[in-house]
Amino acid sequence: MFADDRKNPAATARIRGSEKYSTINGRADFYDTYGGTIIMVEVKGIPEEAGNGFHGFHIHQGGSCTGNEEDAFADTGRHYAPQDKPPPEHAGDLPPLLANKGTAWMAVYTDRFYPEDVIGKTAVIHSRPDDFCTQPSGDSGEKIACGEIKEWANR
Repeated sequence: MFADDRKNPAATARIRGSEKYSTINGRADFYDTYGGTIIMVEVKGIPEEAGNGFHGFHIHQGGSCTGNEEDAFADTGRHYAPQDKPPPEHAGDLPPLLANKGTAWMAVYTDRFYPEDVIGKTAVIHSRPDDFCTQPSGDSGEKIACGEIKEWANR
């Protein structure tokens, strides 16, 4: 199912926790494949106060993991939704991450975008799972970690 380059992703995001969740670190890799993208995510250091269980995982339209006192990642903006569809049809709405003892790993295929479409956007982890209904963020809670999606450097 992978395209020709099976070793390196087309894009990647180094995920880091907010100051409050500074132990969180990991990455999301975006592989170009026929008809869409395979996303592989590995995150470690999710503290117990962030919860074992499901965490919303989205692509946001903003390109910077910066923010303010109220929202550490406010500059990530809203969920990536180039066709202005409602949730759960936002291109950036992805399955939740399942954390177990501080670690989460996921692989998912989407036909809603290609890796080049999300370069310059952000990958965001929330404190709660997305309900895929409530506007604007699926009631997924606080943004606890973020990574800026960049083109893979070794292409």
